[in-house]
Amino acid sequence: MGPRDGVSSSELRDGPSLGEEDTMRRLERTWGTPPGLWGWLTTVDHKRIGRRYIATGFVFFLVGGVLALLMRLQLAQPENTLVGPDRYNQLFSMHGTTMMFLFAVPIMEAMAVYLVPLMVGTRNIAFPRLNAFSYWVYLFGGVMIVIAFLMNTGPETGWFSYVPLAGPEYSPGKRTDFWAQMITFTEVAALAVAVEIVVTVFKMRAPGMGLNRIPLFVWSMLVTSFMVIFAMPAVMLASSFLIMDRLVSTQFFNPAEGGDPLLWQHLFWFFGHPEVYIIFLPALGMVSSIVAAMARRPVFGHVPMVLALVATAFLGFGLWVHHMFATGLPHLASGYFTAASMMIAIPSGIQIFCWIATLWDGRPQWTVPLLFIVGFIVIFVLGGLTGVMQASVPFDLQVHDSYFVVAHFHYVLIGGAVFPLFGAFYFWFPKITGRMLGERLGRWNFWLFFVGFNVTFFPMHLLGMMGMPRRVYTYPAELGWAGLNLTATLGALLIAASVALFLVNVLVSLRAGRIAGPNPWNAGTLEWATASPPPSYNFAHIPVVEGLEPLWDRAGPLGMVHGLRVEEREVLLTTVLDAHPDLREPSPRPTIWPLLSALAVTVLFIGSIFTPWALVWGAVPLAVGLVGWFWPKRRHTPPEPVVES
Repeated sequence: MGPRDGVSSSELRDGPSLGEEDTMRRLERTWGTPPGLWGWLTTVDHKRIGRRYIATGFVFFLVGGVLALLMRLQLAQPENTLVGPDRYNQLFSMHGTTMMFLFAVPIMEAMAVYLVPLMVGTRNIAFPRLNAFSYWVYLFGGVMIVIAFLMNTGPETGWFSYVPLAGPEYSPGKRTDFWAQMITFTEVAALAVAVEIVVTVFKMRAPGMGLNRIPLFVWSMLVTSFMVIFAMPAVMLASSFLIMDRLVSTQFFNPAEGGDPLLWQHLFWFFGHPEVYIIFLPALGMVSSIVAAMARRPVFGHVPMVLALVATAFLGFGLWVHHMFATGLPHLASGYFTAASMMIAIPSGIQIFCWIATLWDGRPQWTVPLLFIVGFIVIFVLGGLTGVMQASVPFDLQVHDSYFVVAHFHYVLIGGAVFPLFGAFYFWFPKITGRMLGERLGRWNFWLFFVGFNVTFFPMHLLGMMGMPRRVYTYPAELGWAGLNLTATLGALLIAASVALFLVNVLVSLRAGRIAGPNPWNAGTLEWATASPPPSYNFAHIPVVEGLEPLWDRAGPLGMVHGLRVEEREVLLTTVLDAHPDLREPSPRPTIWPLLSALAVTVLFIGSIFTPWALVWGAVPLAVGLVGWFWPKRRHTPPEPVVES
């Protein structure tokens, strides 16, 4: 198609003069990803990268689940010899590491990478090349630690790697070194995505979407991203100190040379407890989106819900020491962290009551997504109660490092994150694929998972009260733990059957599932205003938001903003508070440089496990990658201010 009315093709803009079909055809050509392997390697489309993140995170979930099932089979009966003590140490270390660092945080950010740009009404995420880079770094770090485990070099000191056990004296070899560098991989990726989400939410919202109209899921991801930015550097610093102690003989954690092993616990848990809420807060946003859509009304108490998210984030940084009650704290400090541990239940309780009020006042549809949400509420409340119990120092000292803690931890994290995540999969699967997941298989999936979860983890409370410690690979029969351990193992098999049924449902639905249409749930947020799956450009015209639930607040079609180029990638930037149009900003095209830069980072990180000189020589290919990434392009259109008529 040639220029019109004397306007060059690069100046053509969307609007009534072009026509709808012509606009979409040009936008598809401009925003589309090149075909074939080259396009797969170079894409910067947030939807493609988000799908990869989700799929990769779910694969790591399956890996962690298989490791957990092997542990349960080993513990099903006393004096079992299925695996030996060394392999069992690697199993529980890899299980925790995989679930916490390679599944829970990445898959929550993956959902945000896919959904947040759609929910705020923009055509791509901020810094799309950085987004591609973050995925490759995450993938390479995860593959590295899995290969190390398969080569009998997996970590053996737990997902928290306490010193001095993880130090050079008690853990020789390279197992802990691989773990420490894997931490750096995943935290670099998480920090990159957090920055992208913050900028996308603050500067790329659709016109009219002021701060008071941001969807609760987007609010949850914004708060989570700030938590990532403040929490992740602590564990990166700790893992760097650890690997330096091991490789170049620094003494950060060696008390004989002026170091302090408790420094590791403070640095790790300053990250580790906020990380629980980094996993949990996105799940709360998912719950709010699903409850509103299924109840056919906005979530009750939008402002208290947002304030509860923010309060949870602030309080989450003020109670890390409740993991350290057994280290001999001063009584005043114990009292403070006990109070903080109890207070953090308040904002969670506010949100639960708001969801119940929403369902009570609405007309809920009891679909599979809502079943998972109700299951989440039941299980998370139980996990929260045991958490408040452990806020008491005397009780915590009795159950510390027992299976009671294992039960509490899984009730909070699986109940608080995995149940909402499965609900989110059923809810947004039609948006991502264009097809509905099967409802009947979904109900079997839910009930098997709900029953299997409680059969697995409720007996662990009793095992902990009976004195069974964590991280033991076997036990004598006369202690009386065999029956409860066998029950827990049978529950784990039910969970495995449930997950297998979910995979069958996904595979069948991808081929023969019911066609979804743009908005199968009749939901009110902007991601449902475009096709399912969305086109490469998300929206042919940037929508205008007039309320909290844009698709419910306007009877007819949404208002639209015109004037963005159609022959060049361009996004609309808006003001932070009120989302008034501000600038037209060029958006990067597909490029291979994020992948090459990620490969250079991988070579540097893995090489540094074996020699400090890798930091020097590895910086050369990394510099080449970054120069190629940021080299000025010939076709560069500067940002343009928006002139409102």
